[in-house]
Amino acid sequence: MKKKTSLPLLLALLAATAQAEVRLAEVFGEHMVLQRDRPLRVWGQATPGKTLTVDLGGHTGTARVGADGRWRVQLAPLPAGGPHRLVVTGDKTAVLNDVLIGDVWLLGGQSNMEWPLAQTDTGPQEVASPQNAQLRHLRVPLRASVQPEADIAPAPWVVAEPGRVAEFSAVGYHFARQMQAAQGVPIGLINTAWGGSMLETWMSRDAALRDPDLAPAVRALPADNAAFTAALGQRMLPRIAAWQKGLPLEAVDASGWSAAADIDADWPALQVPGNWEGQGLADVDGVVWMRKRIELKPAQAAGAAELHLAKVDDCDEVWVNGQKVGGQCGWEQARRYALPAGLLRPGANWIAVRVTDTGGGGGISGEASDLRLDTAAGTVSLVGPWRARVEKLVAAGGPVANNAPALGHNGLVAPLQGLSVRGVLWYQGEENSGRAAAYADGFKRLIQDWRAQFADPALPFFFVQLASWRPMAENRPDGNGWAELRASQAAALALPHTGMATAIDVGDAVDIHPRNKRTVGQRLAALAMHELGLRAAAATGPRLTGHQPKGGEFELRFDTTAGGLRTARAGEPLRGFFLAGADHRWEPAEARIDGDRIVLRSAVVPSPVAARYAWVNNASEANVVGGDGLPLPPLRTDDWPLASASRRYGQ
Repeated sequence: MKKKTSLPLLLALLAATAQAEVRLAEVFGEHMVLQRDRPLRVWGQATPGKTLTVDLGGHTGTARVGADGRWRVQLAPLPAGGPHRLVVTGDKTAVLNDVLIGDVWLLGGQSNMEWPLAQTDTGPQEVASPQNAQLRHLRVPLRASVQPEADIAPAPWVVAEPGRVAEFSAVGYHFARQMQAAQGVPIGLINTAWGGSMLETWMSRDAALRDPDLAPAVRALPADNAAFTAALGQRMLPRIAAWQKGLPLEAVDASGWSAAADIDADWPALQVPGNWEGQGLADVDGVVWMRKRIELKPAQAAGAAELHLAKVDDCDEVWVNGQKVGGQCGWEQARRYALPAGLLRPGANWIAVRVTDTGGGGGISGEASDLRLDTAAGTVSLVGPWRARVEKLVAAGGPVANNAPALGHNGLVAPLQGLSVRGVLWYQGEENSGRAAAYADGFKRLIQDWRAQFADPALPFFFVQLASWRPMAENRPDGNGWAELRASQAAALALPHTGMATAIDVGDAVDIHPRNKRTVGQRLAALAMHELGLRAAAATGPRLTGHQPKGGEFELRFDTTAGGLRTARAGEPLRGFFLAGADHRWEPAEARIDGDRIVLRSAVVPSPVAARYAWVNNASEANVVGGDGLPLPPLRTDDWPLASASRRYGQ
């Protein structure tokens, strides 16, 4: 008779078998790229107390596994090349094939860095074109955490091959193509960008604690993710109760909320377009109904019509006069629904939208011009207050990046510490435009923090200055967040080994995600090549070196003009300049080029004391470039207080 194994003994044997497995950290995978000419640190997990042997490219090291099951080994540097095999031998053997040695670049920021190649202006052609297999991309899965994670979530390194680069960071891809062409070495991209993320989430806990604005929020964090999620849920209930006074949240019947009737007189209002998280429903993810009553004349109600709801974060279901007319998901997708003849009626009409938000701002956003009802007799605007009510919350699966400082860093960057990287590419700032002035110190603190995290005080850090956005009609030369944020970004150039790619000429007035990512990637590559000695000329665009009033005119002096100042297109007048006198009132200025100087004048500012250039949200009309075609970055000669000077995190 066969002897049975007791359950406790069986579990112990299974545990021992699992412990015996040699495992590398998730950042190490087949097809990866490791940094050349730097110490090669490799780590993972295995049986406590065991001794492991690690071999890569003929270099061997040993490591003893700690009591916590973790091990780490450092190998001597290797030159660019490969493919190699990484072999870790212990109780078992782990093998990774097709390992290349080259340059590794860390990508950070928000959605414009995250933006995939397939969705760019040249994306379909790029995806289908021949590729260089020495370019590899690791998309680090998004995960926020209260405590620094020891490892990233599992994800593969992907080789650049036709049809497989669609989800690569578009900016990173175009940067890497340029760098490969110039250097002839493998390029690895580690993409940690998170759409909509704020600067503060990417700082380490220690760095955030050194910021008096952030320290209270960091100290208030619960001990772990489970406690954070529970606390977040508890905070939501009183917040919603205060917002929709007298309206219950539990056990509500929403089946009649699409009705063609005035059922919402006691509902609070949300201004549309606009995310609800900025209107009293901060951190709320779930289902919110939004309703609007409109009055139509007989001619407007006659015939078919088209309903435009701009953009909805994230999913919508739409009813008009009680009849469902459509719905879709995708926070970046334009909403447009055909209404058949006979659905609209003279007099009162009701639009009901059931919005499901799984993360981000929630609600109906986008351009006011895209929020309308097109009828046979003209357009009816839907901008303004909509009645709204929360149907239910979506239980949080854990923290997300913007819940608090350091959460994005803990989940995506902290697990990478120990890697050697060649540098950082950063495209972020849109989320911080409301507190733009504070970004200047915060961004410099982040750069220094990341250099400390990767044990490289001279780590190159190249970033993209915000592209142009918003309707030109809204431009003004003061009091705008994007101009002030661009200035705060530029302040980081005071740190060594930094570079800024100006992008005011490749923006999109109606889309915060301009599709031309090739130019951005190429400009970042030019900065990197200059830093690495592969390009003689600076890639900064013209740089302001001095200024002075001169009679009734105002003179700006520049260097790094790459052969001389000019307009982007020959024969154009210079655009984008403003002058102000002692009264601080800005007026458009005429401009002319005089060698490496630009001279400004304005008939309504006879005694100018300050100048600004491209100091608007949408600076796409500003047209001064250097001889190499790189644009003149936005500038101001004054030190007058910024509109965002008093705005801080948490306020």
